[in-house]
Amino acid sequence: MSRDAERPPARGRARGAALAPAAGPRARIALGVTGGIAAYKTAEVARGLVKEGCEVHVLMTPHAREFITPLTLQTLSGQRVLTDPWDLAHGADIQHITLARGLDLFLVAPATADILAKFAHGIADDLLSTFYLAVTGPVAVAPAMNVWMWEHPATQANLELLKGRGVRIIDPGAGDLACGEEGIGRMAEPDAIVEVALSLLKKKARARLRDVASS
Repeated sequence: MSRDAERPPARGRARGAALAPAAGPRARIALGVTGGIAAYKTAEVARGLVKEGCEVHVLMTPHAREFITPLTLQTLSGQRVLTDPWDLAHGADIQHITLARGLDLFLVAPATADILAKFAHGIADDLLSTFYLAVTGPVAVAPAMNVWMWEHPATQANLELLKGRGVRIIDPGAGDLACGEEGIGRMAEPDAIVEVALSLLKKKARARLRDVASS
């Protein structure tokens, strides 16, 4: 009997294996991080996506770096973290535009009221908002902010605009907030964000298979 025949079947969660088959490419995710206290949870989001077999590329705003370091997210993702939209130190290509090509999902967690407004109104004045306008694939955002900011008519109007364009909103939870208030505004838990990301990836994969089958 061969050694392979004696080896017990490998164990592990099937959903990760489905996203990263041995002979196929890994799902490519751009993970955007904005300047909110919930940014510390992004480390667990990155870890969870990598554990599921995804290739995760992190993009950070300047304020995001005040809450979590690029080194932390680079260590967890295994990829260089992008912080400067015009960084050409690693090649002649503009890195964030190159990344947008062939992307399977753009996920922003946390998404502040500021970045939601920029996305909704096409303002491109930082790395994330510029990148958003270059992305043609699925987009998901996990808002995190003060309860009054969340409930403000401007924020709700921006969310409706984004929903109308196909952006998946991962609703925040209710509870104690960093500002001392209590209410809706806490970023969804990392496990829940990862679950939504995986469902969007699977949906895109199914659509791609249908397109191949009909061609």
